[in-house]
Amino acid sequence: MAAPDTRTQLLDAAEHLFAERGFHGTSVRAITELAGANLAAVGYHFGSKAQLVTAVVRRVLDPITAAQREGLERLLARTPEPSVAELVETFAGPLFDGMPAGDEGGARTSRLIVTIFGDPAEEMRSWTGAGEETMRDRYLAAFGHALPGLPADELWFRLRGILAVVAVDRVNGYNERTSSGAARRWAFTFLTAAMSAPPTGS
Repeated sequence: MAAPDTRTQLLDAAEHLFAERGFHGTSVRAITELAGANLAAVGYHFGSKAQLVTAVVRRVLDPITAAQREGLERLLARTPEPSVAELVETFAGPLFDGMPAGDEGGARTSRLIVTIFGDPAEEMRSWTGAGEETMRDRYLAAFGHALPGLPADELWFRLRGILAVVAVDRVNGYNERTSSGAARRWAFTFLTAAMSAPPTGS
């Protein structure tokens, strides 16, 4: 098997370090040292550390986002009024598929997602584009139709909560070797109940 090229080595090293240390805690020097590359390599291949973190996050999350989008399209083609449980499974299922239990790559992905949520650096949230916004809006519309009494801002909070719950579970799933199938079923049950709860204050 051929050795990975410098760009891939930089992405691998940056993914590991950003997930562990966050954006500001990770230096370009640390990335290039771990990748076995020279200090100018980040600028040559990505332009800046900010553009590198965008490339890292997109490489990890684009397949998950694509699977969520395709799953929603299949679900809406089958029924124009999917249930909350069906929407939760369609949205959360690709997260479990992308972060399998006992897999170092899956654990690193989950740690990166947790870091994105908790890192105050704006660069950690600047990776999204029109595609992610369109997909988010379609899920919000579908959940909003299934949960007509839930205010839009609380619905968006709960949708973000799905990402956070699954990411934290997958970190623990790697450390504890939790059965991925069992955790998946528990998560779908829990998240369906959480999404379906009455609006706060009602």
